[in-house]
Amino acid sequence: MFNVLKRNLRSGSQTFGLWITIPHGDVSECLSQVPYDWFVFDQEHSPLDDQLSQQLIQSMGVTGVTPLIRVAANDPVLIKKALDTGAHGIVVPYVNTREDAERAVSACLYPPRGIRGCGPRRGKIVDPDYLLTANDEMFVMVQIETAEAVENVEAILSVEGVDAYFVGPYDLSASMGVMGELSSPQVQEAIGSVFAVGQRLGCPGGLWMGAGLPLEERVREGWQFLSLGMDIDLLLNAGKTALAAARAAGKGRDGEHGRRETT
Repeated sequence: MFNVLKRNLRSGSQTFGLWITIPHGDVSECLSQVPYDWFVFDQEHSPLDDQLSQQLIQSMGVTGVTPLIRVAANDPVLIKKALDTGAHGIVVPYVNTREDAERAVSACLYPPRGIRGCGPRRGKIVDPDYLLTANDEMFVMVQIETAEAVENVEAILSVEGVDAYFVGPYDLSASMGVMGELSSPQVQEAIGSVFAVGQRLGCPGGLWMGAGLPLEERVREGWQFLSLGMDIDLLLNAGKTALAAARAAGKGRDGEHGRRETT
């Protein structure tokens, strides 16, 4: 396995990608033709499971998009099964302590560095050297999404094998008693403090779009793993934009006819 995303983040590059939630291969096939850096196939908040995730990853073909899976929980069985579908990395939700981070890393790596069961299945099919490279190439991202995690962020990001972190702003806001208020001062202060720790430790940070600020501002701040939304966002926004443009054009045409009739 050769993990392009892991190398790009280590070199300081900024990367952009999408959350994939629609359980149909046409979606991942179509979107993988756009030069995104990564997709996260979301098994936590969507209908996707391991079988569907594998099919969506297969539909991508050979592209430059790195496939990741967000598992439903920090569970070694869920992580093992997700990795055996061919994902190049795992996004682990609800990592609140150093012990949580250690458990996530251990579940992603083969012995003696971890406890991942050795049955790579699809990985070995597409890459004969998979077992030789998997431990070094595996990408492990932990989610910082509670007030407790913010308090423990230095210990979490100091765990060997944690490649990056992702701030989940909605869950973070909920844990702070201001659910959905991403621009609230306490949420923004927490996000800023996590980013500062990540910068000091050399751990790349990820964020859901702008998380209460314009995305462009987050790019300028130096966040390296920025989600541009999810597949359903693109579908909804494109549909709304196309319809609004058509209706606006229709109103303009009606206005023109009206003026001609009165001339």
